[in-house]
Amino acid sequence: MSAGPVGADAVGAGSTGVAPVIALLGVGKLGEALLSGLLRAGQPVDRLLGAERHPERAAEIAARYGVATPDPVDAVALADVVLLAVKPQDMRGLLTEIAPALRPGTLVVSVAAGIPTRVIERELAAGTAVVRVMTNTPVFVDQAMSAVSAGSHANSDQLAYVEELLGHVGKVVRVPESQQDAVTALSGSGPAYFFFLVEAMIDGGILLGLPRAVAHALIVQTLVGSAAMLAQSGEHPVLLREAVTSPGGTTIAAIRTMEDHGVRAAMLSAIEAARDRSRELAGD
Repeated sequence: MSAGPVGADAVGAGSTGVAPVIALLGVGKLGEALLSGLLRAGQPVDRLLGAERHPERAAEIAARYGVATPDPVDAVALADVVLLAVKPQDMRGLLTEIAPALRPGTLVVSVAAGIPTRVIERELAAGTAVVRVMTNTPVFVDQAMSAVSAGSHANSDQLAYVEELLGHVGKVVRVPESQQDAVTALSGSGPAYFFFLVEAMIDGGILLGLPRAVAHALIVQTLVGSAAMLAQSGEHPVLLREAVTSPGGTTIAAIRTMEDHGVRAAMLSAIEAARDRSRELAGD
């Protein structure tokens, strides 16, 4: 596989008309979701590399998607764009390993939680362009919410390229990197909050005598419909909630009980705790 355009052309086909070579380092659940999304978006299979340390996993990815799965160092040496999708605790070791193979002009994109661009830049050659991304698990169904931030050396074209790339698997916003810990706490961890709530509501349905399958169907569709209303109506959630809340009715009784149990305060505390842990990961 010959290397594609570098430098400014690394954010697109450039004057050569050749798609950039994208090396995905780490093909776990999130990495695989990104890989499959890139393929669905039209990234040529011969311009996409999936570097994975575990031989069994590498063979599985190669068989499933038809992509080459070289060693991370070999992948980086060929790449115009490097996507870092490893766990935060594995990042420093990986950067040390790949730094000598990284070609000048290569764009580095990190989706690792809590790792600032300055940490990545410090381990790589001076001037390396780094973009930090926080995405979430709905990437598996092309409904991710991703936030992107430029490092010290990433230019506007490179940032726009990352936005376009992630736009194929969901929605994207651009934020200052100082806000990334808050993004991690809100949308990065956010799906777990909804799943936790759905789990509790299904248990509530079972408590009231509904079969689990019926309770599951009721709650999941209610969640999907409510999310669609939020997205399509543009209304503030307070107004949408008030439209369901009749005076002296069942909904206000339920909401009063949730307020009595401090559900709102617990959610605020939980989001703060996630933000604080994201900051701790940067220190680690």
